[in-house]
Order: sequence, then C-alpha cells, then structure tokens
Amino acid sequence: MTPEDVRRIALELPGATEKSHFGKPDFRVRDRVFATLPEDGNAVIKLTRDQQEVMCGAETTVFRPVEGGWGKQGWTRVMLQAADEPTLRSALVAAWRNTAPVTLRKAFDLAGG
Repeated sequence: MTPEDVRRIALELPGATEKSHFGKPDFRVRDRVFATLPEDGNAVIKLTRDQQEVMCGAETTVFRPVEGGWGKQGWTRVMLQAADEPTLRSALVAAWRNTAPVTLRKAFDLAGG
C-alpha cells in the first residue's frame, strides 16, 4: 500500500478531512486527528491500547507501536509496504471510530460501514 492509498481510504470515511500536523498530512474527523502520514512513507493511526496490542501481536510486520509516550497512548505505525488493502482499511476505520463523535459513528454503522 502507499500513502495515496491511505489518503483515498481515509477520505472515504464520513466527515474525514485532510489537514496538516506539524507540516505532515493528517486526517481528521471533526478536527480530531485519527491518522497521519509522516515522511517515512508509512502511516500512523490512533488506536486504543487494547487495539494496538491485538493488531501488533497479530500482524507484526504491519503494525508497530510508535516509540515513546505517543505509542503508550495507542498511536501505531502502519508499515504500508507490508499491508494489504483490507488490513489498512480495517485499521483506518478503527482509528476513525476511536476519534469520531458517537452520532457520526452510529450513522456510519447504520449505513453499513
């Protein structure tokens, strides 16, 4: 997968917009960041600690906690070259759900997302 795939999938999610976070592209829902594209060609997503543990344990070549305090808050690096589209989409949807307000999440669930 590529940063352009991240952009395409992220912007398909309800209410998602692209902005900039410290000069790097990020993706937000209601102005809250759920994913970023750092310069290294990978992605970083906002997971819960439990989600991070499961994903990093199940897909060790795809997911890694971000180093330091951000990683302890659930921020997780997605190694795009090792990811396939269903895995990337699932991870981005999880990050979006963790960030989106309840009303938007419910509307997305009702629409079959």
